[in-house]
Amino acid sequence: MSQNLLLIALCCYCLPLFCQQEDRQPYSFDLNYYYGTFLRHNKNVGHLVKDHPVGFIVSYNHKTFGNKYWQQAYNYPDWGISFLAQDFKREELGQNYGLYGHYNFYFLNRKLSLRIAEGIAYNTNPFDIDSNFKNISYGSHLLASTYLLIQYQQVNLYKGLGVHGGLSFVHHSNGSFKAPNSGTNILGFTVGVSYEMHREVETTYKISEPAKDYSERIKFNFLIRGGVNEGDYFNLGQHPFYVFSAFADKRLNYKSTLQFGVEYFISEFLKKEIEYVSISFPGRVDPKTDYKRAAVMVGHEFRIGQFAIPTQVGYYFYWPYEFESRVYTRMGVKYYLTDMLFAVGTVKTHAANAENIEFGIGVRI
Repeated sequence: MSQNLLLIALCCYCLPLFCQQEDRQPYSFDLNYYYGTFLRHNKNVGHLVKDHPVGFIVSYNHKTFGNKYWQQAYNYPDWGISFLAQDFKREELGQNYGLYGHYNFYFLNRKLSLRIAEGIAYNTNPFDIDSNFKNISYGSHLLASTYLLIQYQQVNLYKGLGVHGGLSFVHHSNGSFKAPNSGTNILGFTVGVSYEMHREVETTYKISEPAKDYSERIKFNFLIRGGVNEGDYFNLGQHPFYVFSAFADKRLNYKSTLQFGVEYFISEFLKKEIEYVSISFPGRVDPKTDYKRAAVMVGHEFRIGQFAIPTQVGYYFYWPYEFESRVYTRMGVKYYLTDMLFAVGTVKTHAANAENIEFGIGVRI
């Protein structure tokens, strides 16, 4: 309970700080309620797919008006923070409480909005071999989380009050930081209200030509990622992993950059898994099988100011131990510290199964 109150207090503390950043600038609050359906993305979670999860999302949204070019390029999105509470209606799964950073992107004359949110959540009742062995979705209290909202909205209908409704998608997983980690995916219907502050302040959306041509020559990137994860076999422990990437990229315009390169994976949990399988299931795998992997990768990157959203698909051309599939995907966030130096946080998956959460630093020359 103390951890839940801490999250709520942190959210309430941060909101006034954001509000004070630009005095008398319009901003808004909104509250969403959602009623969801548990998606059976993994056959092992069938015993948990019975009830309809419910939840609410309370948010602060800071409006933009084109003071920076990225705001104009993306049709003046909002950025903000949000707090999510989710009740699975299942004692085994407990409740999730999360704190997120988000962007709201607008379409159809700003009547349709798409929110993309990334954050950290807390689960109240994770897996325990003695007291909660049925919760194979979460092996730890702390989880990485993503949620999406697509909504039709009518703002400022009466003295700043507005209404909206649409669809939500909420994902929770610890990225195999600790087993088990089947995760959860909840698709839901949403309805909510919003309230706009300082709506009387006159604002104008700035329109200007790009300050420069953002296309660039081909550049080369060298990136080191790492972290800790645990395999699917219970009680083999957490182990470090390392990923070495070298790729070329070509920035096409302000928004888009294409990537192509190679990657080399050193995953200690696979070494432990090979040892375990060779002993427990004689003849299934040679204990001397190499646990390392190598792959080719293609990707795309959306730039939003100093931030970026990379998405990548890879194929293992060196895959001596058949773990999951040869194809993997990756998505996350990236921040350019300088023109040459960047930091990344990404989730690597095989289909719906997360292998790890990666953190890294790289150079672009």
